[in-house]
Amino acid sequence: MTDETVGIVGAGIVGLATGREIALGRPGTRVVVFEKERQVAVHQTGHNSGVVHAGIYYAPGSLKADLCVRGVSLLREYCQERKLPYQEIGKLVMAVREDELGRMEGLYERAKNNHVPDLRKISKDEIKEIEPHAGGIAALHSPRTAITDYPAVARRFAEDIEAAGGQVRLDFAVDSLTEVPGGIEVGSGEERVRVDRLILCAGLQSDAVAKLARDERAPRIVPFRGEYMLLRPERADLVRGLVYPVPDPRYPFLGVHFTPRVDGSVEVGPNAVLALAREGYKLSTFSVKDLAQLAAYPGAWRMAAQHWRTGLKEYRGSFSTKAFMKDAGAYVPGVGAGDVVRGGAGVRAQALDPDGTLVDDFRIHRVGRVTAVRNAPSPAATASMAIAEHIAEAVFAPA
Repeated sequence: MTDETVGIVGAGIVGLATGREIALGRPGTRVVVFEKERQVAVHQTGHNSGVVHAGIYYAPGSLKADLCVRGVSLLREYCQERKLPYQEIGKLVMAVREDELGRMEGLYERAKNNHVPDLRKISKDEIKEIEPHAGGIAALHSPRTAITDYPAVARRFAEDIEAAGGQVRLDFAVDSLTEVPGGIEVGSGEERVRVDRLILCAGLQSDAVAKLARDERAPRIVPFRGEYMLLRPERADLVRGLVYPVPDPRYPFLGVHFTPRVDGSVEVGPNAVLALAREGYKLSTFSVKDLAQLAAYPGAWRMAAQHWRTGLKEYRGSFSTKAFMKDAGAYVPGVGAGDVVRGGAGVRAQALDPDGTLVDDFRIHRVGRVTAVRNAPSPAATASMAIAEHIAEAVFAPA
């Protein structure tokens, strides 16, 4: 039994899963989650596509690989116990050109090393049996890949924290972190809350909050907006499960794909364009402060020098539905601009190192009483409960 108070900055799914893990796993520890918005799961969690990834893509031995595979089993069990949506609709990762077959084979070997369940290689004819309207010359079929409702899961995590005696403090924008004897004061305006240990799960604001804790400046967060189309309701039956391209290994993005949602709609997307604000969900949203900080970071210019051509291509889809759907039509032939309407958008908090490298793996480290999550992109929602276990172990490990 302890009488410690653990603070968590950020009420997205990772922060709430971590709060729940500590509140339930360490009786007597009081958990306080600080969130600047007036409800939980507003940003990355609230704009998530809902896919529960099986672990196909991630480098064996990486945190992503280990925590994704563990996280799937924990999440499936949690959703079943709490009667939350969890539908194993399956996924095809599909090659549409001969030059993609080598990459697909490499992906298969990687997935086998990650112990992805029931994954198999299938032929063109077998693709048609699973997805009658799909194109493709070969594919990987992952029947256990699922979809869920991550905001609903996050809300339930918050309820679990409060049921265990913790707090979720909404409308509490953290603007100061001050070391005091034996702990840290978390400040918002004139209010101060003392905690014994602090965990930073601030997503799009992770580097800014880490700066308050005097953590390392790098990596910095670069916001990438992903925009979606929606298949018109009368065309939603064109896909039964998830249809993905073979990803380009140079980028941490998976490309435009077809994603059925638990509400019956089907998303097409996303593209990946540089957002002009950290919370820039619309093309017209920009922040002078965010852009100035980005322009002052050498890593941003190095990234731009490496990837500007790809960036321009991605932007075309922001202005032209026809351009957006051009690539998608290779995977479900016949689908075009007339079959979709503009959908929503999300912003991914992508960490960037000073040399211009897009950070791929989760990056979590501890400095004294502060544990900072500096990079937690997809599959962080899938892996959230396993990430929570990992963080809790790091927080309470002997210094």
